[in-house]
Amino acid sequence: MTETIGPVQLVAVGFGPDAEFEGRIMDELERLERHQTIRILDLLFVGKDAETGDLLALDYQGEDLGAIVGALLGFEFEDDGELEDGSAEGTGGHAFGLSQTEIRDIAGSLHPGDSAGFLLIEHVWARDLKGAIREAGGFPLGEGFLTPEALAEVATELVAMSEAIEEIETEEAGTGV
Repeated sequence: MTETIGPVQLVAVGFGPDAEFEGRIMDELERLERHQTIRILDLLFVGKDAETGDLLALDYQGEDLGAIVGALLGFEFEDDGELEDGSAEGTGGHAFGLSQTEIRDIAGSLHPGDSAGFLLIEHVWARDLKGAIREAGGFPLGEGFLTPEALAEVATELVAMSEAIEEIETEEAGTGV
């Protein structure tokens, strides 16, 4: 069944207690979805209670989301399938990617009063690439976003490559190629 979807990624983003949510993040996610770059599979906002330190699921504008990420974080479910606030303690794991324990550790690393958004996305753009890699006998060895430190090591080369690609694209657009 997972062969019919593109690579799935969990993105966790933390926010301090003074974060201002003005809708720009959701607007950008909706734009990416409209352009069929990504598909939002699930989204859950959690917060760490400033007094007890408990991890709590936060309701986000009545969206019917959060069950999948909630399960990964170890939240309990009520009989009607709604998330119930609960502890994110637990174990689990697999050989490649983020294990359930690592996901829970990310949530547990929040400071009291902080919150986080956990976004589960499918990389729609990579569906066919994923299939081609599998058909060729390929398998994942690793992936991840480069840290600012890693980017700094190759910043000059990245800027030069980006400028060269942009120049080629501009020339091709001008010649109709």
